[in-house]
Amino acid sequence: MTKKRVTSFDVAEKSGVSRSTVSFVLNNITDVRISPETRQRVLDAARELGYHPDSAGRKLASGRSNTLGLILRQSREQVFADALLPQVVLGVGEAASQEGYQVLLEAISPENQNGYMHLIQENHVDGIILSGPQQNDREIIDLYNEGYPIVLMGQLPESSLPYVDIDAIDGSYRAVKHLIEAGHRRIGLITNAPLEYTSAQQRWDGYCKALSEAGIMVEKELMRTGYYTPQSGYSAMKELLALAVIPTAVFIASDVVALGAMQAIKDQGLRIPEDIALVGFDDIPLAEYFDPPLSTIHTPSYELGKTAGEALLCLLHGKTLENNTQLLDSELILRRSSQQKNNNVSG
Repeated sequence: MTKKRVTSFDVAEKSGVSRSTVSFVLNNITDVRISPETRQRVLDAARELGYHPDSAGRKLASGRSNTLGLILRQSREQVFADALLPQVVLGVGEAASQEGYQVLLEAISPENQNGYMHLIQENHVDGIILSGPQQNDREIIDLYNEGYPIVLMGQLPESSLPYVDIDAIDGSYRAVKHLIEAGHRRIGLITNAPLEYTSAQQRWDGYCKALSEAGIMVEKELMRTGYYTPQSGYSAMKELLALAVIPTAVFIASDVVALGAMQAIKDQGLRIPEDIALVGFDDIPLAEYFDPPLSTIHTPSYELGKTAGEALLCLLHGKTLENNTQLLDSELILRRSSQQKNNNVSG
């Protein structure tokens, strides 16, 4: 026999309140006066009965979808290559599930100028977490100024949008400083993305800061652009290896991009780190299994997603964020790609 679905009427009967009170409690309607005791009685009854509200009905009743939008400002190819995405999604999902929300993951290519508004107008999401903002993204700034709940994973320096991010300038600075302290003076750079992305600009800035502090000239011929993918890293490294004087070390601002760059070095018959030392950025789960294991900047991806999710939920509940800007710490992880074999390093 098919088990009868538990309804809000069953919850009302068990808790001794009206169906409208059940609706107010389960849809988290806060502008109706309901005592804490009654609210708890309804929640206990719903849990004991195994009640799960119909999502369409809940949306109609509350005017909300109870869904957070996690938007990636990337093409499909770039999303497929994003090795940190599962950890970020798990972090956002953990924060959302604790408040009874779901997460809608959406990739919007940089060329699409109407993606945000479509999600909101169709009432698919109650708020947006935007990962990978571009510096010229006026639409997201306009939406925030109109009152839509938005949290960035990344930064838009010229705006007041709340954000959760890692200190990419400091992380990149420490990565390049490590190469300088190892004796390198001709150090290349391959970005994670075009400089329109603030994350790429910040990693570029950290690279330049370390060189300038050490009195090393910043040379444009040693800088190349990555596009989130191994293929872009392969192409960029091939260009660096075609220079009359090749770099002795390269900072690659993405481990995924670094994977392609490493293959280009090997195809040229060169050795890592004996001929070219490498440091990446992100510390993706496979980085320690590269050949050789990749020195990199560890970023707390799960914590990044969870913190961003918590911040957006705070806004959705009408609360003020204690910290409108949150920077999470990163860590330099040393492995063999930047160290000779006889050095005592991890990996």
